[in-house]
Amino acid sequence: MSNQPDASAAADDAGVSRGLGDEETAQKNSRLTHSIARVLAFEGFTMSINGIGSPWIAKSFHLGESGIAGLFAWISLSAIGALGLSRMIDRVGRRRMLLVCMAGTSVSALAAALSTNIAAFALSEIALYAFIGATVADGIVILAEELAIEERARGQSWAGLGVGLGSGLCLIVMPMVASHHSWRWMLVLASAMGVAALWLAARVIPESGRWQRAAEAGTTSASSFYDVFGQLYRRRAATILVCSLLANIAGVAASSWAYFHLVSVVGLAPSAASVLMLVGGGVGMLGFPIAARNCERYGRIPTIFVAALASSLGAFTFYWGPPAHLGLRWLWIGVTYCCFTAGLSAGQVGGNSLATELFPTAIRGAMMGWFSLVGAVAAVSAQTLIALLAVRLGGLSIVVGYLSLLAIPNAIIVALFLPETRGLSLEAAAMEEAFEKPAESPGTVR
Repeated sequence: MSNQPDASAAADDAGVSRGLGDEETAQKNSRLTHSIARVLAFEGFTMSINGIGSPWIAKSFHLGESGIAGLFAWISLSAIGALGLSRMIDRVGRRRMLLVCMAGTSVSALAAALSTNIAAFALSEIALYAFIGATVADGIVILAEELAIEERARGQSWAGLGVGLGSGLCLIVMPMVASHHSWRWMLVLASAMGVAALWLAARVIPESGRWQRAAEAGTTSASSFYDVFGQLYRRRAATILVCSLLANIAGVAASSWAYFHLVSVVGLAPSAASVLMLVGGGVGMLGFPIAARNCERYGRIPTIFVAALASSLGAFTFYWGPPAHLGLRWLWIGVTYCCFTAGLSAGQVGGNSLATELFPTAIRGAMMGWFSLVGAVAAVSAQTLIALLAVRLGGLSIVVGYLSLLAIPNAIIVALFLPETRGLSLEAAAMEEAFEKPAESPGTVR
């Protein structure tokens, strides 16, 4: 009797098992991606409270324009705390630190809501934004390490969408709450949202398998905080941080003053400016899925390059236009605003994908912490340059237009000095094997 039917049946069973395994993996990755997006939506909501609620916060603490700006400058010191927490992500574990930082965000938000003097409020906010920065960094790292090669960019787009949706929700809810109650209730609401998000995240988000393997091998404990600047990764780290500085100065300048420009320079009614920004921000979020697709089809670096050009030229024409006698001014404003917001969204996907793929598991969290620190430096630098140059160059909008052009050299530097990672495993892109070898010989400088 022939054994062919049995062999055929076995092959069919193996095919079915693989299919079920692939389907189960896809569902697991989908749950993880959506859970991280929910976590980052909560963080996006919480981090937007200060910016959107600044008029009410200033009034509550009897601060003028310089006073509220000084308060926010002090709060930017949170980047140092975020850097330290990000290093703990590498040492303690991705999941554990994500949950700790989410809990810290909720507690700090509640403490800020209950603060009756400005010193206590500032300290609570410094802690709050340190936990927010570490949570966002951790979520981005988990997506990079847990998703398949072809899904990493899509995962980063979901992360960006989560932050954007949370910020949009804060923009809608803040005026309703602050006009009828105290702005402090927004922080209480954020704290309650954090508890719910923490409960859901603890049920769904696993520990990173890559981190567990690195911890068992002793790579995480043997690594140093400054390994990102070691011989193996020095060029990558320096290039990425310089590019991050340029891109953040351009992005912070362009995104911070859009409402002011529309109302004070263009002359739109405040309600019309709010609607335009809400709609334009919604359209700009299309940059997330478009960038995810382009990252996998064309590569991370081409996506970053095109996104930088779009955001830079879009912001430049938004702040320097429209021409005085143009009939369709609203069309110019709408198109240019959507262009630069979509460019910022797309650049975030490409930048996060590339940055997490270029560094090994043992220092990936620390590198994201360095990003947070550079981002804070860029934010302070952008606002300082605007304050110093606005009068000399003919107005705030003129200076913001110039600063938005810094995204162009950022794109050129990325294209010239960083390697493409599309289609590579995380281990190959990050040179994981080369990093681990010196760990076998203590005292070796990487």
